[in-house]
Amino acid sequence: QVQLVESGGGLVQAGGSLRLSCAASGGIFSIYVMGWFRQAPGKEREFVAAISWSGANTVYEDSVKGRFTISRDNAKNTVYLQMNSLKPEDTAVYYCAADRRNKWTGVAGAEVYDYWGQGTQVTVSS
Repeated sequence: QVQLVESGGGLVQAGGSLRLSCAASGGIFSIYVMGWFRQAPGKEREFVAAISWSGANTVYEDSVKGRFTISRDNAKNTVYLQMNSLKPEDTAVYYCAADRRNKWTGVAGAEVYDYWGQGTQVTVSS
């Protein structure tokens, strides 16, 4: 069973930065597509970014392009989300997820992910 543990959330002012981490254990991290999703109060969970097993491919939701960067360190079984130029509308609980299909298709869909972390709160004040 794969376990994912997020960290790095917190309270930051608009324009600031945070770096989220997601540590994986119990599986073969290096073959998983890893994704970040977020859920704001009263809203559905939405895709933020994903990265392929080697790190060669990444994809972002339009509103975070140019501000957020997803990366991974397979030696550390960890995926990161560097968030810069944060806006109040980025406030949400952020979740990491692992997709074990070993395919780079449909990675923006929550339904393809097999394992989820517990989430970390990010709050951006105006």
